[in-house]
Amino acid sequence: MDQQTVVNDLVIRFANVNGTGSASANDMFAKSIFRMGIPITPKNIFPSNIQGLPTWYEIRVNGNGYLGRRAGIDVLVGVNPQSLRRDIDSVRPGGYFVYDSSKKLHNEFIREDINYIGVPMIALSMENYERARLQQLFKNIIYVGAVATLLDIDLEVVKEVIAEQFEKKPKLLPPNYKALELGANHIKENYSYPLPIRLEKTDKVADSILIDGNTACALGALYAGASVMAWYPITPSTSIAKAFETYCKKLRVDPETGKKRYAFVQAEDELAAIGMVIGATWGGARAFSATSGPGVSLMSEFIGLSYFAEIPVVLINVQRGGPSTGMPTRTQQADIISSAYASHGDTKHPLLFPSSPAECFEFTAQAFDLADRLQTLIMVISDLDLGMNNHMSPPLQWEEGRNYDRGKVFTAEELENMTEEFGRYLDVDGDAIPYRTYPGTHPTKGSFFTRGTSHDEYAKYSELGEVYQSNVDRLAKKWETTKGLMPKPEFYQEVNQSKELGLVFFGTTAYAAIEAMDQLKDGGVIIDSMRVKSFPFPSEVKEFINTHERLFVVEQNRDAQFRTLLINELDIDPSKLIPILNYDGTPITADTIQKQIQEKLGVEV
Repeated sequence: MDQQTVVNDLVIRFANVNGTGSASANDMFAKSIFRMGIPITPKNIFPSNIQGLPTWYEIRVNGNGYLGRRAGIDVLVGVNPQSLRRDIDSVRPGGYFVYDSSKKLHNEFIREDINYIGVPMIALSMENYERARLQQLFKNIIYVGAVATLLDIDLEVVKEVIAEQFEKKPKLLPPNYKALELGANHIKENYSYPLPIRLEKTDKVADSILIDGNTACALGALYAGASVMAWYPITPSTSIAKAFETYCKKLRVDPETGKKRYAFVQAEDELAAIGMVIGATWGGARAFSATSGPGVSLMSEFIGLSYFAEIPVVLINVQRGGPSTGMPTRTQQADIISSAYASHGDTKHPLLFPSSPAECFEFTAQAFDLADRLQTLIMVISDLDLGMNNHMSPPLQWEEGRNYDRGKVFTAEELENMTEEFGRYLDVDGDAIPYRTYPGTHPTKGSFFTRGTSHDEYAKYSELGEVYQSNVDRLAKKWETTKGLMPKPEFYQEVNQSKELGLVFFGTTAYAAIEAMDQLKDGGVIIDSMRVKSFPFPSEVKEFINTHERLFVVEQNRDAQFRTLLINELDIDPSKLIPILNYDGTPITADTIQKQIQEKLGVEV
């Protein structure tokens, strides 16, 4: 099938079986493209069982830097019989299906509108490698060599990546190089190459790195001075704990004595984990936990204690598909309401919404300062797509000499010089944030009871209605103080644009939303947009909403939870906010946003 040449703009998907070693090969393929200076976003789509079910690895390649997920597969490498029918159906008309031709492809899998490229992957592997396990592993490298040749990727670049991957196992380099050449030579001997869809070197990545959001969160906590992590394993947040422990072993161990300067605890459950974090921060350490939606539910009782006793806590929620066990290895943004109002009674918790690994790093670090300053729980709201997938990111930055904000903490000297009685919950500055002390700061002054029961300004137990009401009113006033400390939204506005249409989004929907704006503009629909970074919403959020007649709110859940939060907290007319939703467990695409907006505007799609 003839088609025009397309350079540095495609989606390639590898359809494999979980547990066959394909993830490493696919990752090396993606890194090879990145080494060519081409912007990419890889996504690992995997099952929640241990082994044996279909898994996919999808790479969006776009020279213009659009890195949201895009529908329609240009090149699909299908080596899993279980998903073969679905995989073939996902290839766009005119696209390419690369398959293992060791066995003949049945007629029922033939489409007249796509191109088929057969590579005898397992046959070549069996001819050249004796052990069955190696045959399976090197089959993956064979298809990497074949597809690299089809797309015009320099094999020397791929070899560099392989050399780095097996730096500590040099004996594996020759057989990997051989497998790469086997795949490449089969293409050269049997097909015209490169394809009309191909890649060429460019310089569009600058000094960017590939890093996943969970690793960035762990580094943010480390740089923020966190020395305690308590957690319970749960997908998709577990790799935060793994990364934090790994970096602590490198950076938080005294080189002379070997003494660890950190505590890393796998608790018996999520409730115990957050309890340990509360205890550690009460004692003066910077501590945190990481979990997902089910974990937040289980932590809710202690979350209420943090709020009411005013103990700083940092919690990272990497969202996944719910409710209940839901889809543990799929992405969603469906914990917005449950996180904002976690625990019973009148509670509200500040939330930070990173959209990139760089923001995962910065927002996690900032969360510790905010938690200490506000004496409350701060939740960083990520999701599986951001947390577990590599994203192109600027290098993580930490300002030299940056100081930690520990908030209002009385020193021993300040307590010694006090003539009045210390009141743990006294609002002495008018911002509703009281002073606190660390245990043992002074031998006689600064002590108080920390309790989850109703208390007065001096932390004394009281069930008097007026005392309770005064305390919770002060907490509400502190919420107003919080608004002025949260990250401001980011605006993408057209010059001289009318204020009719607005677009509101947050977190990982940013990738698709920004691309959708350009697509809409090409179709004659000009729209202002705002990316919200935090809750409680800074004043700029309401100002943006008030200055536009209709606004589309993009989010990845069924019930438009972020829209609900905007309506409830800002007293917005519900008819003004129009939901744009996706909740199938995959990241929303620009096409989805564009199509839904055009349909709601009555514009021809």
